[in-house]
Amino acid sequence: MYPITLALHNLVRWVALILGILAAARAFSGWFGNRAWSERDRKVGSFFSIAMDVQLLLGLLLYFVFSPLTRTALSNLGAAMGSADLRFFALEHALYMFLAVIFAHLGSILARRATDAKAKHQRAAIFFGLAMLLILLGMPWMRPLLPSL
Repeated sequence: MYPITLALHNLVRWVALILGILAAARAFSGWFGNRAWSERDRKVGSFFSIAMDVQLLLGLLLYFVFSPLTRTALSNLGAAMGSADLRFFALEHALYMFLAVIFAHLGSILARRATDAKAKHQRAAIFFGLAMLLILLGMPWMRPLLPSL
C-alpha cells in the first residue's frame, strides 16, 4: 500500500500546485485589475482547497500508517532531528503543508464572505498566495517529478 499511496500523493501534488498557481493568479489579477468576481474564480479556489484536502488525507495516511520514513522518525524524534531527511518529512513538510491547507481554505471562505469583488479578490490573493508560498517551501523537491508505480 505504501508505494501506491506515495505515488498518488506525488501525482496529486502537481494537481494541487497547478490549481494553486491558477487560483492565486486569478485572485491577484482580479485584485489589481479591478475585475469582477466570477463563478470561475470561486470554483478554481474551491478546487484548489479540495486538492489540498486530498493531499492532506493521503499525507496523513503516509505519515501515520504507511511510511517507513516517518515511522523511523517518530520512534526516536531526538535522533530524527539530527537527520535532514527525517526532520524534513517528520516535521517541516508536515507543518508547511498543514498550514498551506488552512490558508487555502481561508482564501476560499473569506473570499466568499466578502461583500464586494475587490475584497473577494484581495482576500483570495493573500491567502492563496500564502498557501502557495508554504507549498513551494515544503514540497519535497528531491522526490522524482513523476512517481513510478
